[in-house]
Amino acid sequence: MRLTSRGWGVVAVVAFGAVMSWQYGPRSLDAVVIPLVVVVVAGVLTTVRADRPRVRRGSIPEGFLGETRTVTVAIETDSSVAATVRDEVGDGLAAPDPTVETTLDGETELEYDLTLEERGEHRIGPVSIAVRDVFGLFERRFEYEETMTVLAYPRIYDLQNGASRDLEALAGVAREANREEFDHLREYQRGDPLREVHWKSAAKRPDDELVVKEFAADETVGAATVAAECTPGQEDELAAAVASVATYLLECEVRVGLTVGAEGHPPSTGRRHHRSLLRSLAVLEAEELDERSRTEADVLVQADTNGTTVIVEGHEIPFDRLRGADGRTAVDSRSDGNGSSNADAETDGTPGVAA
Repeated sequence: MRLTSRGWGVVAVVAFGAVMSWQYGPRSLDAVVIPLVVVVVAGVLTTVRADRPRVRRGSIPEGFLGETRTVTVAIETDSSVAATVRDEVGDGLAAPDPTVETTLDGETELEYDLTLEERGEHRIGPVSIAVRDVFGLFERRFEYEETMTVLAYPRIYDLQNGASRDLEALAGVAREANREEFDHLREYQRGDPLREVHWKSAAKRPDDELVVKEFAADETVGAATVAAECTPGQEDELAAAVASVATYLLECEVRVGLTVGAEGHPPSTGRRHHRSLLRSLAVLEAEELDERSRTEADVLVQADTNGTTVIVEGHEIPFDRLRGADGRTAVDSRSDGNGSSNADAETDGTPGVAA
């Protein structure tokens, strides 16, 4: 418990009155000093006896950069009390000063808005509540350890405006990868992808001649695995590129898998799978792939200080060229102009991806 600025003023008046009363007699000063002493004592008792408020937080849905989320804090008290409620907001989030002057009475629900500004998992809280006596002389602060997090997806660029030949190469990898029915082995030829090499059979050949797997022809759109790696400091660029490529392939009804470091997602489709990929990319950290993951990937995305590159069948595509000159994001192209995507996209967190 501590004195407020108003409390210090009252204490100063009481002290001054006490000195004057001692010097010149209490008769004229008692009418001022005694009521103030009563107020101070009442303020101390009221503040000391205040019960600790009970706090409950509402959940916060994950979302895309630029979207706004509402934070809800419910506070329950046994009696009416004036209070100042302050909530902490972590880095990567923008919010007006989340401090509210209010009167807590029974159950009080407080709300404020925050904006998702950076990719990642961001902390909200802890909250602190400073209760005051009715005269505003004394303040008692209650601290709460409970926090919660909100997840911000990486930026997703709309690749529809990229170079047509690059988009064709990207979409074509799914048809190339959709060869699940094994047919036979044949000798390796220049230009064959290394992931199709049948290493066990090649190891058994005395002349170390490579052989590749031949699959039955199937031109339907199938599955593609995207692998990603970057150097430290390039995580946001890598996450945006991978999210954009994965979203484009999913919109093409391709089953998309993801390999990032030791974490892997098997190929699948739909909004739920898309959200799962975005969650992994939201917390992506700099990590190198092993050689096997690089070789087996249908699409390899790499980011370093020289830029971000998408590699498809040995063909290197700068991501800046793939996303087009305007750099429009997928969320921007489906938003209402205020940084919030339409209701369907916001609910599912996956604008433009078929269920």
